[in-house]
Amino acid sequence: MEIKNKKINFLGDSITEGVGVSAPEFKYVNVFDRKFGPALVRNYGISGTRFARQYKPTVDNPRFDLDFCSRVAEMDADADIVVVFGGTNDYGHGDAPMGTFADRTPDTFYGACHTLMSSIIEKYPEATVIFMTPLHRATETKANRPSLSEFVAVIREVAEFYSIPVLDLYATAGIQPQLTVQREKYAPDGLHPNNAGAEKIADRLGAFILGL
Repeated sequence: MEIKNKKINFLGDSITEGVGVSAPEFKYVNVFDRKFGPALVRNYGISGTRFARQYKPTVDNPRFDLDFCSRVAEMDADADIVVVFGGTNDYGHGDAPMGTFADRTPDTFYGACHTLMSSIIEKYPEATVIFMTPLHRATETKANRPSLSEFVAVIREVAEFYSIPVLDLYATAGIQPQLTVQREKYAPDGLHPNNAGAEKIADRLGAFILGL
């Protein structure tokens, strides 16, 4: 699929917003545009946000509760491509239950995936919609909470139901912060890619879209 001159909406969390890189030009969104564009790139990344609706409001930073589902309506409506990159915060600090595949509201992670994907398709019936799975993190399991890999599996499962292409960064990004050498090179805080990590994401995404 051609990238040049396309209108591309990026819906995401802190990684899309640019946390971890040293300057705006190193955000993966901007690196992607520079290497594969030019395109009209719109960045809708908000740090700390999750797919699913939070049960207990985040007192210290209400912006964290601007879930992905609620933000679809705010995006420009003329996109040719919509890229969604999130889910890691649902694992990291979300309190919504995983739910079941039958859920269709943003109150569970399964339901939020359904709500998010269907609402994007309805708003952008002619656009190419792409989901990117979370990256690996330094810590991926915690007591009384599904593992990060389970959240990744739900994104893959629901996207398959809607026939949405998935760029599986969990499996193919080449970033594993549990390995010291890769953590130091690509994600020093164990989660957010630095300049080098952001470039890897941009390269994976560009190649993925060109191959569609």
